[in-house]
Amino acid sequence: MGEKEGAEPKAPRSLRINSLFSEDELSEEQEEAALGSPSPILPPAPTGPSPIAMDGSSLAAPAPLREGWLDKNPPQGSYIYQRRWVKLDAEHLRYFDSEKDAYSKRFIPVSSISRITSVGDQKFEVITHNRNFVFRAESDADRNEWIRSLQQAVEEQRRTSMSPSSRGAPTELPDRSGFLELRGFKHKLFVVVAGDRVLLYKNAEDYRLGIGITYIEMNVGNVKELDRRGFDLTTPYRTFSFAADSEQDKEEWMEAMEQSIAEALSNSEVAERIWALEPNRSCADCGSPNPDWASINLCVVICKRCAGEHRGLGPSISKVRSLKMDRKVWTEELIQLFHHIGNAVANQFWAANVPPSESISPSSGSQDRRRFLRAKYREGKYRRYHPLFGNQEELDRALCAAVTTADLAETQALLFCGAAASCPSGDPQCPTPMALAQRSGQRLQMEFLLHNRGSEPPRLGGGGSEERLYSVPLPSVTHHGFLYKTPSMAKPIGERKGPEEFSRRWCTLQDGLLSYYESERSAAPNGELRAQEMVCLVHNAPHTHGIENTFEVYMESERLYLFGLENPDSAREWLKSIAKSFVHPCAEELLALDFERIGRLHYKGGLNLEHTKEGWFALVGSMLHVCFQDSERQEPLQLRKLQELSIQGDNEVLVLVERRRTLYIQGERKLDFLGWVQAIQKAAGSSGDTLSEQQLTESDVPLLVDRCIDYITQCGLTSEGIYRKSGQNSKTTSLLEMLRRDARSVRLKEGEHHVDDVANTLKRFFRDLGDGLFTRRWGQDWMRATALEDEELKITEYRRLLGMLPTVNRATLKALINHLFRVQRFSGENQMNTHNLAIVFGPTLFQMDGKDYKAGRVVEDLISHYVKIFNVNDQEMKKQQDEITAIMKMREAASSGTQQAGDFICTVYLEEKKTEAEQHVKIPATMTAEELTFEILDRRKVVMKEKDYWSCYEVNEREEAERPLHYSEKVLPILHCLGTESYLVVKKQMAMENMLIYLASRGGDCKHGLMKFREDRNLLGLGLSTGFHDRYFILSHHCLRLYRDVRSHKPEKEWPVQNLRVYLGIKKKLRPPTCWGFTVFYENEKHEKQQWYLCCDTQADLREWFATFLHVQHGGALWPSEGSKVRTSRWQQDSRLGNISLIPLRGNESEMRNSVAALATDPLTLLHNV
Repeated sequence: MGEKEGAEPKAPRSLRINSLFSEDELSEEQEEAALGSPSPILPPAPTGPSPIAMDGSSLAAPAPLREGWLDKNPPQGSYIYQRRWVKLDAEHLRYFDSEKDAYSKRFIPVSSISRITSVGDQKFEVITHNRNFVFRAESDADRNEWIRSLQQAVEEQRRTSMSPSSRGAPTELPDRSGFLELRGFKHKLFVVVAGDRVLLYKNAEDYRLGIGITYIEMNVGNVKELDRRGFDLTTPYRTFSFAADSEQDKEEWMEAMEQSIAEALSNSEVAERIWALEPNRSCADCGSPNPDWASINLCVVICKRCAGEHRGLGPSISKVRSLKMDRKVWTEELIQLFHHIGNAVANQFWAANVPPSESISPSSGSQDRRRFLRAKYREGKYRRYHPLFGNQEELDRALCAAVTTADLAETQALLFCGAAASCPSGDPQCPTPMALAQRSGQRLQMEFLLHNRGSEPPRLGGGGSEERLYSVPLPSVTHHGFLYKTPSMAKPIGERKGPEEFSRRWCTLQDGLLSYYESERSAAPNGELRAQEMVCLVHNAPHTHGIENTFEVYMESERLYLFGLENPDSAREWLKSIAKSFVHPCAEELLALDFERIGRLHYKGGLNLEHTKEGWFALVGSMLHVCFQDSERQEPLQLRKLQELSIQGDNEVLVLVERRRTLYIQGERKLDFLGWVQAIQKAAGSSGDTLSEQQLTESDVPLLVDRCIDYITQCGLTSEGIYRKSGQNSKTTSLLEMLRRDARSVRLKEGEHHVDDVANTLKRFFRDLGDGLFTRRWGQDWMRATALEDEELKITEYRRLLGMLPTVNRATLKALINHLFRVQRFSGENQMNTHNLAIVFGPTLFQMDGKDYKAGRVVEDLISHYVKIFNVNDQEMKKQQDEITAIMKMREAASSGTQQAGDFICTVYLEEKKTEAEQHVKIPATMTAEELTFEILDRRKVVMKEKDYWSCYEVNEREEAERPLHYSEKVLPILHCLGTESYLVVKKQMAMENMLIYLASRGGDCKHGLMKFREDRNLLGLGLSTGFHDRYFILSHHCLRLYRDVRSHKPEKEWPVQNLRVYLGIKKKLRPPTCWGFTVFYENEKHEKQQWYLCCDTQADLREWFATFLHVQHGGALWPSEGSKVRTSRWQQDSRLGNISLIPLRGNESEMRNSVAALATDPLTLLHNV
C-alpha cells in the first residue's frame, strides 16, 4: 500500500482553499502562496468538462454516478480539512472547489483504483496503485453510499475494460507532451496535448499513471502569443499563461494547441461512418487506433503522424484529407468507396508482402515512417502484382473491362500496377474508362477513377515528379547577418506587425539551411528552415510592417516565417540568396527578375490535363513569369490581359485564360496558395488611373473602354443625343467604380444599364484619366497641328504624333475614333454628327474647360480623316460598312413592327447542354415557356407525339437542381434572374403523366407527411446546419407548414406557397439521405431570402409532393388543355434573325467568353445572314 497523504487530523470541520491545484501538488512555498494569496474564484460554468481518455480520444461526458460535498484529507503537516465538491462517473473520480467550477483540482481514473475501505467515523479511503486519498462524509450513511458507488464503478470498469491492468496509461502517443511553466507557480507542470483536450499533470510519472490535475476542453479554447517564450490559453472560465523553454518550443506548443482547437471544432459524422468497418478503426500503416485522416485516392484511413508523411509523398501519390475537418470533400460516393475498399482491401494489395522487420507501429519515429511509406506507396515494394504487370496494352484493356463491373479491388490493382486512368477504350461512344463506368452505372468506379486521374503508379527505385525535380543538387549559398523575425504562423498575416513584435536574431544561410540564433555568439540555433522545404518567398512592399523592409518564407509544413531589415539593399541581398538556395536551377532565369513573389506550384496546361506538373512562378508587377516543367525558357503572362480569372472548386484551382490558352494552377498547400491567389487577383486588376495601368484587351485597349464601346454600338447607336445627354450621376459613379475595380467581371446588359449612363461613364473615365489620352507631353502639339492649312500636311502631322503616343494610348485612340466614326454615320437618328461629337469629346479628351476650340478641332479632324490617319484598309472599311448596314436593317425591322421592342437574345439547349444542341432565341416580353418550347422543337424539326410532355427547364448547376417552368410562365423575367451558373433547356418531363394520374385520383387538394428537412443557414460561422432531420409537413392551398413531429399542434415554420420556388435535386456535397429531394427557395415581400432542402423516402413520394406543389401554385392547371396547344396565334420570330446571338445573355463563363471573343474579332460574324 502506498503512503497515506496525512495522518488523521483533529481539526475544524473544513477550510476552503480556492486554487486550481490540489494541495498535495504544492510545495511548502507554493502552499503558503496559495493560502496567503488565493486565486480568484472561477466564474461558474454551465457544466464541468467531460472526462477524457488517456489516449486523447473524444469521449461524451458520462452522467455522474454520484456527486456531493466531501471533506478531503489535508496534506502532510496540516490539520485542516478542505471541503471539496466530488463527482464520480464511470471513468473518473474528480474533485472541485465548488459545484460550479469548470476545472477540477484532481482527476483519478476509476481504472487505477484498487480498492475502497472505511477508515473510521464518516471517513473512507480510495487506494490507487501508488497513492491513497482519504475523504470524510457528513454521516456514516453518506460514507457507505459513496463506498458502494465507488465499488460498483470499479467492478463495472473491470468487467468492461479490455486491459484492466493498464492503470490509465496512454495507449497511443499524444500530439505533444512536455514541461511548461504556468504563471504563478514555481515548478513546471507536465502538459499533454491529446486530441481535442489539453491535460495538466504534476509530473511525467503522474501522466503515466493517469492521475492528473485538470484538463481543458479545446472547443472553448483560444491561443494567443504573449512574448518570445510566453503564450496564453484562454477559455471563458480561466486564462492559463504558459512559458516554454525557447521561442521555437513555444511556436510548436502553440501550433499543437491550435490544431487541437481545430479538431475540437470539427465534425465526427464522417469519421463515425468510416469507422463503422472494423479495419478502418486502425491506421492502415502503423495500426494506431481511431485514425482521423485518410488518403482519398488510395482509400486508406491513417493516423495523424502517418498523414504528415503521406503529404511528403506528394499529391500524385497520396491525397490527404481529414475525416473531421475537410467536410466538403466527403461525398456519399467517397464514403461508400471507403466502405468497399478501405484499409482491409487496400492493404491486401499494398501490404501483401511486408516483412515483419520493416513494418512500423504506433510508436515508430518519423524517419521509420517516412522510409516505410515511401517503400509502400512510392515504390510499391510490398504490393501484390497483377498478372498483367508489365504489359501496358493488356493492363489498359483489363481496366476498361473492370470499370464496368463492381470489382473495385481489380480496378485498384490494375491502376497501381500501371494501367492508365484515361487510356483509350476503343469505343467511340465511351472513349475513356470513366465514360465506360458511367454508362454501366458504376458510381463507385467513377469516384475511384476521379480521385486517381493524376495518380502516378509506383516505381521501384525511382521517385515521383517531386523527387525528380531535385535530382540536380541545389546550389550552395552562404549568407549571414542580423534579421528581425516574428514567431512563425499557420495563417496568412492579416494585420500589420508592429516593431515590438519583431525580435533581432543572428541568421545564417549555409548548406541549404537558414538558421536563426539568439545572438552571433550562440552555439545552438533557436530554429532552422531547410531550403528544400521552402515553397514560396514573398518580398513585401516597403512599410508593410513596423520594420521597413520585410519578406515572408513559406514552408511545406504550412508555416509562414516573417523576417525584416531596415536597410533595403541588405534585404534585397537576403532575398536573392534565399531564392537562389531553394529555386531549382531549371528556373534560374527567374532569379534575375525583381520579383514580388517566387515559388513552386502545381499546374495543368497544354494538351495534357490529366496529370499535374510542378513549375516555378515569379510575379513581377502585372506579369506572371512561369518556368514550365517541359519548357526550356520562362514564359511571361500579362495578367491584365487575361480573358478570364476565376477560382474553381473549394478555392483549390486558379484558372487563367489568355490568348485562348488556359492554365490551371492548383493549391496543394492552402497557406501559400491563398497568398498566390490574392497576389494574382490584385496584379490582374487596375492599379492606377493611367491607361497603361488598366485591365486590357488583347489589342491593348482598356477593358473598361472596350466594354462601354461594345454596349453602345449594339444598344445606343441610334439613341438621340448619345454622348450629349448626361446620365444619372449616381449610376455613372457606381458603374465607373465597378469597371475600374474589375472590368473583367462586369457584364453590361440592356434593361439593367441605360445607354446614357454608359456613355457618361466612358466620358468621365477619359476626363479623369491620369496624364490624359493625348498625354501632357504631346497634347499641345496635337492642338497646334490644327493651325496647318494644308490638309495633307495636317494628316501627316497627326500620323507623326500618333506614332509618338504610348502603345496603349495609340490603340485606345484608334478604338475610340473608330467608334465615333460609326456613331456619326447614324447622325440622322441620333443627331450627333462629327461636329457635335467633337464639341463633346474635345474638352473631355484634352481635359479642358471647353473654351479652347482647338481641342474640338482635333477630334473633328480625327473622325473626318479616320481612314487616312489610322491607315484603315479596304477590308476593315468593308467590315465596318457591313456592320452599319446590318444595324440599319435591324432598325428598319424594329420600326416597321416586325421586331418587338425589348427583345433579348438567349441561348437555349435541346435535351442537354452541348454546343451542337444550343439554339439562340430572341425572347420578347410576352413569350411564355410553352411558346419557347414549341419554338425550339420547331427549329429542330422535333415532332411531338401523343403523351410527349416537352417542357422548358431552368437548370441551376451550382445547386445541382432543376425546375420545369409552368407552361404559362413568362420567360423574360426568369432570364433577368438567372446567374451565369444557370441556363434553360427544353426536354421531356418524364414524370408528368404519373403526376396527372395522381392528381386525378386523389381525394383532396392538400398533402401531408414526413420528409427529411435541412435548412441552409449559418451557425457560428461554421457553415450549413448539420444533417437532415425528420419533420412533419402539411401543404394546403395557401401555405406550407412545418411541424416538429406528427403529434405537434403548433407549426415551427410557415411559408406562403406562392413565395416558394421548388427545384428537383439537392447538391451532393450536402450528403442527402436519399436521392429523391427538393431544393426550395423562399423570398418574402422584403426580399429576404431563405433556402432549404427536403428529402423523400421514395420516388413516388417525390412525384406526389412536387405535383401537389405545382397544383397549388397554379390553381390546378398543371398541363395545358388540348385547345391551348394550337400554335397559330403564338408569336412568330423573324426567320432572318432566327439563329443570331447578338448578346449571349446567359450561359457559363466559357461560353460567354467565346462569344464575346468572336464578336470582338468580327462584330459582323453573327449578322452575315441579315
